[in-house]
Amino acid sequence: MKVTDLVNNWETDTKSDDRNNDYYLRMPLEDAARVAALSELFPGRSENDILNDMIAAALDDITQTRPLKGKAAGSKKISRNN
Repeated sequence: MKVTDLVNNWETDTKSDDRNNDYYLRMPLEDAARVAALSELFPGRSENDILNDMIAAALDDITQTRPLKGKAAGSKKISRNN
């Protein structure tokens, strides 16, 4: 999924994927306020859902335009088809 497709997805799909990993994320107050505003605009999405979707979409965009090669690729699958 592309970052530009997120809003459309949030409007039509309220299902959250299962999450297996936890991360601690620090961000500027202005960015945190924008994430909070997005979760208010899309009541079916928590702030965690918004952040998870944004990170997943950004990773998809990056790996589609510049696939990881060599040691950076590792053994884990980092891309998925949506």
